[in-house]
Amino acid sequence: MGLIYIEEKDFKEEELEELFLSAGWASGKYPQKLAAALRGYGYVLAARDNGRLAGLAGAMDDGVMTAYVHYLLVLPDYRGRGIGRALAERLHEHYGDYLKIVLIASSGKEGFYSKLGYKVADGTPMSLTEMED
Repeated sequence: MGLIYIEEKDFKEEELEELFLSAGWASGKYPQKLAAALRGYGYVLAARDNGRLAGLAGAMDDGVMTAYVHYLLVLPDYRGRGIGRALAERLHEHYGDYLKIVLIASSGKEGFYSKLGYKVADGTPMSLTEMED
């Protein structure tokens, strides 16, 4: 069967925990909350390799003008194979009629995202969180 890309919103908590912790995201410590959150997202795309969750992209949107890409993650064993790019391209296709696609990026990843067409916007994103890093 190999690698496939599929829209889905129901994930096993264990696979989300593995993916998010492998990327160093503190949210991976809360897989139950992640699973619930993804069910509420506007668009979620998974990359699966023979059933294994290899990557994930998730975006929230207002339905018309702006989409916020919050998640774009790939397991370390699958990096360098074009999966992140493929996920991003499918997101761009899905939101092609929107006026803006905003990426919420981790610092240090700007080079990768700029290759996908993202540009640093004016100002600095801010967040208020109790979640430990």
